[in-house]
Amino acid sequence: MGFKESETVELKKSLTALKEGLISISAILNKHGAGELWFGIAPNGKPEDLAVNEKTLRDISQSIAAHIEPRIYPQIAEEEHKGKTCIKISFSGKEKPYFAYGRAYMRVADEDRHLTAKELENLILARNREAIRWDNQPCSASIKDLSDKKIKAFVKRAGLNWDNVSNVMEKLGLIKDGQLLNAALLFFARKPSLQMRCAVFAATDTATIIDRHDFTGDILELIEEAQKYILKNIHIGMKLDGLYRVDVPEISVSAMREAIINAFCHRNYHDPDYVQIAIFKNRVEIRNPGTLYGGLTIDKIRKGNVSQRRNPLIAELLRRIQMVETWGRGMRLILAEEPTVQFSEVAQLFIAAFNRPSYSSPDKATDKAAGKTIDKTIDKTIDKDLSITEKAVIKLIAMNPSITQKEMAIQLKLTEIGIRYNTSKLKSKGILQRTGGKKAGRWEFVK
Repeated sequence: MGFKESETVELKKSLTALKEGLISISAILNKHGAGELWFGIAPNGKPEDLAVNEKTLRDISQSIAAHIEPRIYPQIAEEEHKGKTCIKISFSGKEKPYFAYGRAYMRVADEDRHLTAKELENLILARNREAIRWDNQPCSASIKDLSDKKIKAFVKRAGLNWDNVSNVMEKLGLIKDGQLLNAALLFFARKPSLQMRCAVFAATDTATIIDRHDFTGDILELIEEAQKYILKNIHIGMKLDGLYRVDVPEISVSAMREAIINAFCHRNYHDPDYVQIAIFKNRVEIRNPGTLYGGLTIDKIRKGNVSQRRNPLIAELLRRIQMVETWGRGMRLILAEEPTVQFSEVAQLFIAAFNRPSYSSPDKATDKAAGKTIDKTIDKTIDKDLSITEKAVIKLIAMNPSITQKEMAIQLKLTEIGIRYNTSKLKSKGILQRTGGKKAGRWEFVK
C-alpha cells in the first residue's frame, strides 16, 4: 500500500504532532465528513517505527474526546506497514462544524486552513438545511388522502413499476418513519391546496388589473395552468413550416416553462405566499416566494451550470418525469432562448421578467393615460346595475376595443353565446355599441 496525503488522508511521522493531527481531523470532517489520520508515516509516505501499546491508543482516544467538538467516535488501531508499526485512525461525522482546540478548520488539498467567521456561518447554515427543509418533513395526511389516479399517472410517466401506493411512496422516498412527507401531498393530494395567483395589468405597472385568476391544484397542474394563462394573454405570431402554419408566441415557450418549473421547484414553501404570474404590456413576470438559496447570486446564475436546490426531494420527483435535469442546465436554457430576461429579488420574492417584443410604446405617460382611461370607463359604469361578467367584458373592451367575442370568450372562460348575451345586455343598457364591419369592427362606449 502506498501512502500519499490528500484532502481525506493526513500523515504524521510521530505522536509529537498529535495536536496538528487532531486539527487535520476537524478540517477533514468539515470538508468531507470522513477520513484517515496515520501516525508513523512521514508526509513522503515513508514508514517510521512507533512504540505502541494499549496506553498509547487510549491516550489518543482521550485526546480526541477532549479536544474535538462535537464528539466523534473514531476507530483507532495498530497497523503494520513494511515491517514498521503505525497507528491508523478512521473517523467520520455528520454534525458540522467540527472544532479542534476551540477553532474551526477546513481541508484544502493537504492543508488545514482556519475558517473565517463568514465561512463558519455558511457551514452552520449548511448543517441546518436538511433539518429545516419543507419537502422532507412529515405531514398529518395518510395514504387515503392521496389520489391513486395521480400516482399511477406519475409512475407511468416516470417509467416505474406499479404495485401499490405504499410501496410506490417508499420507492419515491416520500415516507419517513411511517409518515407521509409534505412533497407527497404537493404532487398526489386527492384534494390539493397549493395555490397560484395570476393577473393581467393594463399598462406597465399594477395600477389597473384587467384580469385576475387564482388557481388551486397540485404542483403539476399549476405548472400547466401557469403556462396556459401566459399563452392566453400574450401575442401569438405565426410562421410557415413548409405548407403548415406554426404558432410563434412572443416569448419562448421552453424558456417560459423552465422559469415556471423553477418557481415551483425552488420556492420557499415555508412562506405561505403564492407563486405569481404577472402579465404587463411590456413584460411577463414569474415570481416565487423565497430569494436565491445557498449562497447563489444573480451574477452566478447568469453564468449558468449552477444548481442549488432548496427542495431536493421535489427536484428529484420532477427529474423522474423529465421536467428538470440533474445537472441544473435549466438556467442556461432560459438564457439561451431569452437572453434579455431580467432576474431580481424584491421583498423576499425571486422574479424572472421576460420582455414582450410586441410592446412598442416606451412612453410611460402614454401607459399611465391608458390605465386612467380604463379606470374612468369602469368608474362611469360602477353605479349601474351590472353583473360581474358585464364588468369583466367592459374591462377587456376598454383595454382592446378591437377584441372579438371569441377572444373575450377565451379570456373569460365563457362560451361565445354567453359573451353575445352579455354584450347585448350592455348595448340595451346604453353602455356599449359596435361600429364598423364584421372584420374591422370596434367596440365603443356610449358617451
